[in-house]
Amino acid sequence: MNDLLTLAVDAHGGLARWNKFKALNARVSMEGALWQAKGHLSEMKDMRVETRLQEQRLVIHHIGFDKRTVFTGNRVTVETENGRLLDFRDNPRSSYGGQVFETPWDDIHNAYFTSCALWTYLTVPFLYTYSGFAVTELSPWRENGEVWRPLQVAFPKSIPSHTQTQISYFGPDGILRRQEYTVDVLGGAPGLNYALDYREVQGIMVPTKRRVYAYDDQKQKVPAPILVAIDIHEIAFDSN
Repeated sequence: MNDLLTLAVDAHGGLARWNKFKALNARVSMEGALWQAKGHLSEMKDMRVETRLQEQRLVIHHIGFDKRTVFTGNRVTVETENGRLLDFRDNPRSSYGGQVFETPWDDIHNAYFTSCALWTYLTVPFLYTYSGFAVTELSPWRENGEVWRPLQVAFPKSIPSHTQTQISYFGPDGILRRQEYTVDVLGGAPGLNYALDYREVQGIMVPTKRRVYAYDDQKQKVPAPILVAIDIHEIAFDSN
C-alpha cells in the first residue's frame, strides 16, 4: 500500500481488524441546508442504518415514517417496514439530469445520494484498500495549526460515490480530518467534509460527527451555511 494509506489504515484500527467485520449498524441523524432545499429534512432526523462493509449495500430505516430504502449500487428500492414495495429505480444516477440545488428530490433521489455518501463515509479509509482504487499523495496542506497529508483517490467505476476522484486529508496521527470532492448529481457542487469527534468502536476509530461545507477557489471552507450535518448516536460492527 501507499505509505500514507498504510499510516491512515493503521491509525483507524488496522486492516486485519477491519476485515474481521462484515457489517455495521448505526443510529444516525442528518440535517443541514441540503435536506431543507430538497424537501426531506424531517425524515432525516432519526434513521437506523444497516450496511455491508465489503459490498455496496445499505439499508436506511426512517424512524416514524414506516419507510425503508435499500441501496445496492445501481438500484434503489423504497419499501414499507413490512416489505411492501413502494417504488424502485435502476440506474438512479441517470435521473438527476438538469437539476440544480433547489430542485426537489423524490424518495429515490434522496435515498441514492444519502446511501452513496454514508457508505463511503462509514468505510473510509479502509475502502481505499479495496480492489480497483488508485491513490496518490499530494503536497502537504496546512489547516487548524497542523500539517495534513492529502491522499488523492480514484474510485473504480463499479463503486458509485459523489465523484470519481476525491481527496482525503490525514493529520500527523494518520486520522482523517476532511474529505474534498465535487458532487456529480448536484451539478459538480463542491464539498468539504470534516470528520469530527472520534470514538473508538470495537477497535476502529470512527468520527461520530460530519460537517459539510462548500469551498472557494482556494479550497477554503465557506463557513455558512452548513450543507450537511451528520451525527452518529449509536454504532456497532458485526462479524456476520
